[in-house]
Amino acid sequence: MDSHVRRRLVWSFLSSWISRISSTVIQLVQLPVFLHYWTMPLYGDWLIVSAVPTYLSFSTTGFGTVAGNQMTMMVARDDRAGALHVFQSCWWLIAGLCSALILLLSGALYFLPAARLLGIHNIAEGDTKWIVFYLGVSVLLGQLEQLLQSAYRSVTRYAYGTLVKTLMSLTAFALTLVAVVLHQGPRVTALVYACANVAGTILLALLVKRDIRWIEFGWSHAGAAKMRTMVRPALAFMCFPIGNSLNLAGTQMAINYAMGATSVVIFSAARTVSRAALQMVQMVNSTFEPELTIAFGAGKTDLTRTLHRRACQLALLVALVIVIGLITVGPWFLTHWTSGHVPPSRGLLSILLLVVVFFALWSTSATLMTATNQHQRMAVIYVIATTLTCAVCYFSATWKGLYGAGAALLISELAMNLYVLPNSLRIAQDTFPDFMASLLVYPASLKPAPLLARLRRSRPSLEAE
Repeated sequence: MDSHVRRRLVWSFLSSWISRISSTVIQLVQLPVFLHYWTMPLYGDWLIVSAVPTYLSFSTTGFGTVAGNQMTMMVARDDRAGALHVFQSCWWLIAGLCSALILLLSGALYFLPAARLLGIHNIAEGDTKWIVFYLGVSVLLGQLEQLLQSAYRSVTRYAYGTLVKTLMSLTAFALTLVAVVLHQGPRVTALVYACANVAGTILLALLVKRDIRWIEFGWSHAGAAKMRTMVRPALAFMCFPIGNSLNLAGTQMAINYAMGATSVVIFSAARTVSRAALQMVQMVNSTFEPELTIAFGAGKTDLTRTLHRRACQLALLVALVIVIGLITVGPWFLTHWTSGHVPPSRGLLSILLLVVVFFALWSTSATLMTATNQHQRMAVIYVIATTLTCAVCYFSATWKGLYGAGAALLISELAMNLYVLPNSLRIAQDTFPDFMASLLVYPASLKPAPLLARLRRSRPSLEAE
């Protein structure tokens, strides 16, 4: 692994870390500001209404990612004409789908009593419809932003694209807070947020056009055949949020049916603590994914294999370190975090942390499959495995209580490990014994140089000419 790859990995990790920090800041700041200027019932209705448009993103989830993978692999092979073909085809495919969805959304809002259906009492019917429309347009435009970020990814500037998107999100949030502070209602607040996102999408498009010379906006290089090739892998990406929903909300419903709402609170609190390790593992995945796409697209099998091994090694190391820490301080944190309302259970927390360790291995290994658009069957298996987990969770909770419910979560993790590892090793042309041995060895070539020394080196070339 040469110095250019290591430097890009450092920048990618930093940009991912900044992005997650900004998301945390938004979540922490939003609630007290809104509650200071709005009443609690009004803010509660706002949360319900603003959550509805997020479901629209499922309709186009994955197209930008699939196109980005194809573009990155093509540019790695110096096929920029092919990458432009993919970019324009995906642009018009997303634009067409979003336009159709906006029309359907407009029709539904015109005929349906949105406020009554959502149980909204503090926002007028007309305002409720406009809020859903404004935020719906904003969510759908986010799919075009994903494609534009993928353009930066294709020229190894994915860290820069992530930082630009993070700044856009913070700006849109800040403008939204300004509207709230100026005592504007939910409808104006939603309009401000939507306008900020529209402006951000236009700005990102202009930046892409300026920075990546071979990118052209138009339809002369688009093709229906290329659009069709993206449909299946893009639809497969929809299975992941469905599986995640089953894994989170589905298991909670199973526990509720088996043991009641109080048990759901205890289980959910312990699981929230355990998922701190999961967040760090996902940062490792997002750091390595672009480089895996580049290496595979360029036909660099040795580099692909090395990146896959090191990503899994780092993810397991991060997971184990955080798991050990959480086993030690987790019960204490639970007691103080919930002000003693949720009884801490070291046994339940230990089971849930074991689930995270198994998740760390398969989810990081699966990054090689998603990064190369070879994830369709895996996505289906994930939905099947999480569905089975929900069913087993109910019966095991009835039989063994929360310990049984926690142990049931291991089913999907074990199933995914059994499927993902052999297929990822096949893509990387690796063997299981060599892969497992590599997890125990920290090669001298990967000893980290001082971070400041790395960051002071020249930035990655744009490769846009």
